[in-house]
Amino acid sequence: MVIRTLLAEDMHLVRGALVALLAYEEDIEVVAEVERGDRILSAARACRPHVAVIDIGLPGMDGLTAAAELHEKLPECGVLILTGVGTPGLLKKALDVHVRGFMAKDAPPGRLADGIRRVAEGERVIDSELAIAAMRPMEAPLTQRELDVIGAAADGASIGEIAASLYLSEGTVRNYLSKTTAKLGARSRIDAIRIARESGWI
Repeated sequence: MVIRTLLAEDMHLVRGALVALLAYEEDIEVVAEVERGDRILSAARACRPHVAVIDIGLPGMDGLTAAAELHEKLPECGVLILTGVGTPGLLKKALDVHVRGFMAKDAPPGRLADGIRRVAEGERVIDSELAIAAMRPMEAPLTQRELDVIGAAADGASIGEIAASLYLSEGTVRNYLSKTTAKLGARSRIDAIRIARESGWI
């Protein structure tokens, strides 16, 4: 059986490399490629993949939210999440939304192909290195207020909406977001949200 695979990755070079690598596998066919999390379900409905390989940090909708939606609407499609970070919170979230595979983004190509095969068979695949990393508690370097602000921003709230909901001035919200971005060593607010999500803090 050829395993019909959907690939969701927002970085074009990475996605192209993964497609090229999987093309060498005779029993795996990439039948759809998407660059946004909010396009995964519609693409899956159109091509009916056996497995969806989803990067955890996608624009539009994060990978775990997309995985939960996919499990609800197309439970026959197994999900394998690709991530760069293993934390207890993130691994728990993945298991809570019925993700079958949880693998490092820099895993060797052969391991990814094997993971796709095992997920297609209904097995659970958790990268051993990520599992070990997830056993080590990773405390957030952010205050609770900073977590509240970055969490609201992650949900799509505007500066004004965050300020109103948390009873802060818009300037204070901007300061919190700047501090959070700096503390996490992020390139931007979006990158800070990604780091916080991948670490299981929000």
